[in-house]
Amino acid sequence: MRFLIVLFVAVFIFGCASSSVRYTSEEIKDYPPEIQERIAKGEISLGMTKEQVRYAWGPPSSTRVLTPEKGKQREEWVYSSSLGILKSRLIFVDGKLTNIISSNDRKIVNEE
Repeated sequence: MRFLIVLFVAVFIFGCASSSVRYTSEEIKDYPPEIQERIAKGEISLGMTKEQVRYAWGPPSSTRVLTPEKGKQREEWVYSSSLGILKSRLIFVDGKLTNIISSNDRKIVNEE
């Protein structure tokens, strides 16, 4: 029994530690310095690409392709807690973050 508890704790700690690494410095080196800084701080801002948001916040809980408007592709990303409670809804138009609806304390910088 003790072995199972130790194993569970070890797996949990490893899982938590590995999930915090969302990118390598090599992957973000070509972004402007201010974007690199936001990613490192776990912040997002309008105008960021889907890839940059994924580096900053990790993968979304769910995604959905929305009906195009004026010939522009639209996509919705939802970030929610493990209980499924909506925390942040992000709208991308042609791959750029254009709208943030948030009900949590995640780091959001609303400037481009």
